Amino acid sequence: MKSLGKFSIKDRQGIRCVLTDIDDTLTTEGRLTAEAYAALEALQKQGLLVVAVTGRPAGWCDHIARMWPVDAVVGENGAFYFRYDEKQRKLLKRFLLSADDRAANRLRLDALRIDILDQVPGADVASDQSYREADLAIDFCEDVDPLPWSEVERIVDLFTAAGATAKVSSIHVNGWFGTYDKLTMTRTLMDECFDLNLDRDKASFVFVGDSPNDAPMFAFFPHAVGVANLVQFEDHLDAHPTYVTDAPSGAGFAALAKALIEARQKDV
Repeated sequence: MKSLGKFSIKDRQGIRCVLTDIDDTLTTEGRLTAEAYAALEALQKQGLLVVAVTGRPAGWCDHIARMWPVDAVVGENGAFYFRYDEKQRKLLKRFLLSADDRAANRLRLDALRIDILDQVPGADVASDQSYREADLAIDFCEDVDPLPWSEVERIVDLFTAAGATAKVSSIHVNGWFGTYDKLTMTRTLMDECFDLNLDRDKASFVFVGDSPNDAPMFAFFPHAVGVANLVQFEDHLDAHPTYVTDAPSGAGFAALAKALIEARQKDV
């Protein structure tokens, strides 16, 4: 991974959209700082599209799409996107799976939840689970004592043995039935809402994240950025970002935002 300073002015000037994870990328020790929130707003004021791409639940994403300075949010690791249409004064919701499919999958996930908690002592259901529409989030360090990595891998194995997809964030293991991820729903969002072809236009995007569930985005985008705390997961990543910030979490995101804004105000 290169330092953020290697991200050339020319490449930064070509960025049209900022995609960002939330937990431990925007947030710092579980809190959204004023610095990181202001950086979101500053990017939007510069005319950049800003999209949160997160594992957090539908209930949170409803609020984020309505209230934060973002143009849309992809949630539950790609289960849906939400976008607030200011002209219609309406929240637009796009789920990949139907309501009937999600209900059927919930029954399977409920059974899997019992099995995981029985086999992995110390793990618990994430505190935001009641706001989720499509996945099961197992907490391994947010509101429980941190589990060793071997136990995190055990949770992943239990999901996959049941035929579910499982991804590890900085705080949860998220599992769901389906083949989607953050990248697939971001592609759908860009095509349906912003008339952007992700494969054709990917050099005009920057993605910033911090954990293993961001690996599909790190692998796809040439201008992917990890905040400094990503290094704790370096041995567990399927793909690495091109750049890494010097500062961790929200301060790292703010540094990236500053670099993008400064580049837009300069001549090559």
